[in-house]
Amino acid sequence: MLFSPSGLTECFREWEDLEKDYQKIQDTHRLYKQKLEEVAKLQAGCSGAIARQRNKLKDLDSSLEECKENSSPEDVDAVAKIRDSITEREAAFSEMETFLPKKNGLYLTLVLGNVNVTLLNKQSKFAYKDEYEKFKLILTVILFVFSFTCRFLFSSRALDALFNFLLVWYYCTLTIRESILISNGSRIKGWWVFHHYVSTFLSGVMLTWPEGALYQMFRNQFLTYCLYQIPAVLLPERLFVPTPRAGRATQHGPDCGGFPVLDVERSHLPPSILVLRSVLAAVQQHHTVQDVPASSV
Repeated sequence: MLFSPSGLTECFREWEDLEKDYQKIQDTHRLYKQKLEEVAKLQAGCSGAIARQRNKLKDLDSSLEECKENSSPEDVDAVAKIRDSITEREAAFSEMETFLPKKNGLYLTLVLGNVNVTLLNKQSKFAYKDEYEKFKLILTVILFVFSFTCRFLFSSRALDALFNFLLVWYYCTLTIRESILISNGSRIKGWWVFHHYVSTFLSGVMLTWPEGALYQMFRNQFLTYCLYQIPAVLLPERLFVPTPRAGRATQHGPDCGGFPVLDVERSHLPPSILVLRSVLAAVQQHHTVQDVPASSV
């Protein structure tokens, strides 16, 4: 329970205590800003040192390749060991850079601008991934119920438009979040993000498609596709991850059952299936447009 001064003397004493606390807060905040500046300098210095050593290692690797032809067998073995170490060092640099600020990719630059999206510790990275999974789970349930309602219970163009707008927003948000995960070290494959781009395109077409016979012909096919696609692709991976194997970290560590926590691909579905389904849906839409008589448009 908070202390509430009842008399003037107690009020003066409380003010004096608050003044002391305020001075401590100022000192702490001043130290905090100083540490932030030091961190920024360390980040810039580390990034610069990595870039310089990368360039030198690249030049050294080229020189070793040129000198290898006229070398003795002992020198060839030494060169091979050095080149293996160069490869290992490159992997180490990539791991270091997941904790250093870096330029955003084209997509994030277009959407967010040149904002630093690098999270500086593993706990923050795992927390962001966990929020990503919760976001997917909640929206997956909402979208599944929404698509079932549109497909079997109500046939309303306004309800369809609301559903398709939610799909467009959802898939666009997913691509942004996944791009941030990639910037923080998640090994998300290109096909996984491409699948969401295709889904965004399909949802956008359905959203802007005017009411008519052509729209009604494709509507039910699209909703059926969504009923199958959404749960299979967008449910969180942790619902499918097996029990962690011996020697692996738990859900809070870097791996869960052999599946890296920061990655998001479905381990139980091959990439070709996901991309093929989306591409086939787009092709099916194209043929549907071509097969409709002009009088029905």
